[in-house]
Amino acid sequence: MKTKEKRVIVIGGGPAGMMAAGTAGSRCLEVSLIEKNGILGRKLLLTGKGRGNITNDTDIRGLIENVPVNGKFLYSAFSRFSSRDLIEFFNNLGVETKVERGGRVFPMSDTASSIVDALKRYLEKNNVKIIKGKAKKIIAKDNRVVGVLIEDGRVLLCDSVVVATGGMSYPDTGSTGDGYRFAKELGHTITPLKPSLVPLEIAEEWVKRLQGLSLKNVAISVLKGDKKIYSDFGEMLFTHFGISGPIVLSASSHMRDIAENGYRFIIDLKPALSEEELDRRVQRDFSKYSRKILANSLDDLLPKRLIPVIIELTGIAPVKVVNQVTKEERMLLVKLIKNLSLTVKGFRPIREAIVTSGGVKVEEINPSTMESRIIKGLFFAGEVIDVDGYTGGFNLQIAFSTGYVAGLNC
Repeated sequence: MKTKEKRVIVIGGGPAGMMAAGTAGSRCLEVSLIEKNGILGRKLLLTGKGRGNITNDTDIRGLIENVPVNGKFLYSAFSRFSSRDLIEFFNNLGVETKVERGGRVFPMSDTASSIVDALKRYLEKNNVKIIKGKAKKIIAKDNRVVGVLIEDGRVLLCDSVVVATGGMSYPDTGSTGDGYRFAKELGHTITPLKPSLVPLEIAEEWVKRLQGLSLKNVAISVLKGDKKIYSDFGEMLFTHFGISGPIVLSASSHMRDIAENGYRFIIDLKPALSEEELDRRVQRDFSKYSRKILANSLDDLLPKRLIPVIIELTGIAPVKVVNQVTKEERMLLVKLIKNLSLTVKGFRPIREAIVTSGGVKVEEINPSTMESRIIKGLFFAGEVIDVDGYTGGFNLQIAFSTGYVAGLNC
């Protein structure tokens, strides 16, 4: 008599869910993937500015070092399915990849849709059934998963469930926190949920005047009181509320309890030059434009929109003729260009964050299998777990690695 085929339900059609479902299907299991959006991989299409930054070309140690929240929990998952394994996985699905600055790995096509299409082929190849609908409840009996109730009232019976519902960031893509509710209803602890990799609100009013201005090749430092807690180099953007961009998002993941801690964000607009070198550069420009007013003498040095703000912050009259600027005033200008200080007022709302910090407590999950230590047959993958990494492909690697391990063990 033929043994009944094991039935697996994966909730969530993002990177973690698609990887889990395809991997489970490759084991000849009967797999159904429930996705409440009309589109699989909707949030994945947004990654890397739509180019699909799938991972980072580093070793296991490098991956863990770039996951500031519970990175060690992922040692087993990263060992089982590393960034090199992920690159090979997509290469085998016909997606060529390339490595860019900071080890960021992108598809050669420069479009995230090629990643999503490859994952859809993976699901189809492994006979995964796609169910478009919303999971309402995971049903457990005697501390074991037995089924999933979906919105239309049907109960789908199963032997195991993988929760890969994402966090609470970008709710329009379907990440509305359902997984946290499922886990909590089944006895799991949910650690406090906070935005991570999120733009920052700034107290200074002059920032609003720079809305839309992008700064490239600048260095930043984050100070908590007088202590430097983070530094980075790259690109940032001024917005109507404050600042955003890659180095700002990364910096945000190092900040906690902003209201209590008084964080300051310091921008070095000319990191390639020391103060002495910058002073010599300013003197050369002042010689070149000696008869112009100060407001018209810095075009070679700074973005045009930034010049009036910088001059205003120095307190020097913008109509002062350059050859009348004193050494003390010039040094004020130099120091400001090297140390433009912003007061961090708060995070933007969690719906604007790239990832959610917090989630299912890692001590309640077996790191080798991603199975719940509380409910048999219940597995977790991706952002729903209390782990989050920096920008640069690390969060997608978390999703793919935990999804793979869950799919292998469910």
